[in-house]
Amino acid sequence: MTRYTHGQHPSVTDSYLWRNAENSCAYALDRMTPGRSLLDVGCGPGSITVDLARRVAPGPVTAVDASPEAVDLARAAAEEAGADNIVFRVADVHRLDLPDDSFDVVHAHQVLQHVADPVRALSEMRRVAGPGGTVAACDSDYSGMYWHPRLPELDAWMNLYQRIARGNGGEPDAGRHMVAWAHEAGFTDVTYVAEVWSHSDPDRRAWWGGMWARRILESDMGRQAVAEGHATREELESISKGWTAWSQDPDGVFVVPRGAILCRA
Repeated sequence: MTRYTHGQHPSVTDSYLWRNAENSCAYALDRMTPGRSLLDVGCGPGSITVDLARRVAPGPVTAVDASPEAVDLARAAAEEAGADNIVFRVADVHRLDLPDDSFDVVHAHQVLQHVADPVRALSEMRRVAGPGGTVAACDSDYSGMYWHPRLPELDAWMNLYQRIARGNGGEPDAGRHMVAWAHEAGFTDVTYVAEVWSHSDPDRRAWWGGMWARRILESDMGRQAVAEGHATREELESISKGWTAWSQDPDGVFVVPRGAILCRA
């Protein structure tokens, strides 16, 4: 695995909790039907996993993440929600300790942009999907993101994120590579879907800008930026203030494009 650029600070993991099946994997929901077995790769704190588990129940769900901290958070979320059809495990998507042909659906959300070898990861997901099953994966595309007003602090944030993520072995523009990676992994039946998140209405803008104003200062990304000389603390504070200014602008727009694939195993 690569180094996970965002890390597991609460400014990161708390921000993932708004994600659910509808806003994060609408493209694949027709595959998430009752009784199907599901593997959720890179489950994070578990909000999507729990939602999907409700949809496939009484089908069994296995959820894996490379981070023990994330698995603990997801397990607690499932217990709180009463989702008793999920088994959680710490695992590396490059080497899944799972039998061949085990699942009807294998799902990964915002995972391939962070792994060392996305083709190998998809090959493993293909291996554990049963014949005729579905591998569904979705990732954002950082270079495709756009925002208004075009503040220099947000340009600095994008430049910094791209440098750190690539230095950690990831591909922040994963959304545009998904089909090519799937073909390299051996899939021949691949459907590509483009989706977006918009953080542009007043409530979403306040949340998104406030979250990044805090995250750039407190998360692993910020600490790594300073430790490795990518940015000074003063530069991070400037970026943070830029996020606050953007969040308070009534004309503010921020759009995250996402590329998703549905692959027949």
